[in-house]
Amino acid sequence: MTAHTRPGVTIIPIHGKSPNIDESAFIAPGCTIIGDVTIGAGSSIWYNCVLRADVSRIVIGERTNVQDGSVLHCDPERPGDPDGSPLLIGDDVLIGHMAMVHGCIIEDRGFVGLGAIAMNKARIASDSMLAAGAMLTEGKQMEPRSLWAGRPARPMKELSDAAIAGMRMGVAHYAENAKAHAEAVRAATDT
Repeated sequence: MTAHTRPGVTIIPIHGKSPNIDESAFIAPGCTIIGDVTIGAGSSIWYNCVLRADVSRIVIGERTNVQDGSVLHCDPERPGDPDGSPLLIGDDVLIGHMAMVHGCIIEDRGFVGLGAIAMNKARIASDSMLAAGAMLTEGKQMEPRSLWAGRPARPMKELSDAAIAGMRMGVAHYAENAKAHAEAVRAATDT
């Protein structure tokens, strides 16, 4: 994938690694994607996000959305930590505007709220939600279907079926909205 095929997107290979972006993914203008980044089918990276995989890897599954202004990074291997802290994000994940997600794992259908922070080796479990503005500190492990909030984040309650259904609706909304934005970007750059 080259920069000229994604109008307004900066794609930078580094250390012999180039981003691998599925053709069906929407990457909004203003994004910068660097290094060993994989973005799966139907996913969307919204306006002005930075995904920097210069020291490890970032993997994003299918139908996941990373909303406007978010920053994603990872950490390299270190003495006593030969695996480092790659950023591994599953399918159908929602990452809210201005989130900072660093070297953690977000399982399928996880949710990161607006302005939240998730740090190295933390885990956001399936169908769980890190609340807006929360900070999930290094190594913390969320349980499935849980809501964590605060700085530092701590468990608040189990999510209801309705809350989980709402998150799934959000995934579907972003998948559809990304198609409309992709068309609008194409139209704007063709004129």
